[in-house]
Amino acid sequence: MADWLEHSVQVEVEAPIELVWSLWSDLEQMPRWMKWIDSVKIPEDTPEISIWKLDTRGLEFTWKSRILKVVPNQIIQWESVDGLPNRGAVRFYDRHSSSIVKLTIAYAIPGILGKIMDNLFLGRAVESTLKADMEKFREYALEAKSNASQ
Repeated sequence: MADWLEHSVQVEVEAPIELVWSLWSDLEQMPRWMKWIDSVKIPEDTPEISIWKLDTRGLEFTWKSRILKVVPNQIIQWESVDGLPNRGAVRFYDRHSSSIVKLTIAYAIPGILGKIMDNLFLGRAVESTLKADMEKFREYALEAKSNASQ
């Protein structure tokens, strides 16, 4: 039996929703702003599947995810179908002169181990890393916006 731990973080980006969406929806670029994501590959024959590799201080995990829902400029929702159990969504909110990006992820940890790890360090480590990743994404998007306007 596993417990699911969930985290939500968001960032406001001073860029149009179309730009923010196009950057985030290119999943293979995610290692540019997500510290623990080592790689994301999308097989040509199954574009709804992505193969992920996470590497944090020598701990490596891989999994396959399936995109469950895509609404352009609004939401990308997924769940793992193999490997590390996880699910989540990234939501986009158009604020006209800016965009809000909200990331929610959940992952399974076996029973009592999950409770202990979450209370001690895992939850705080994941959440602080996700917040830093979202800040890095903001910088990535602002740089892309600047390059597009030149």
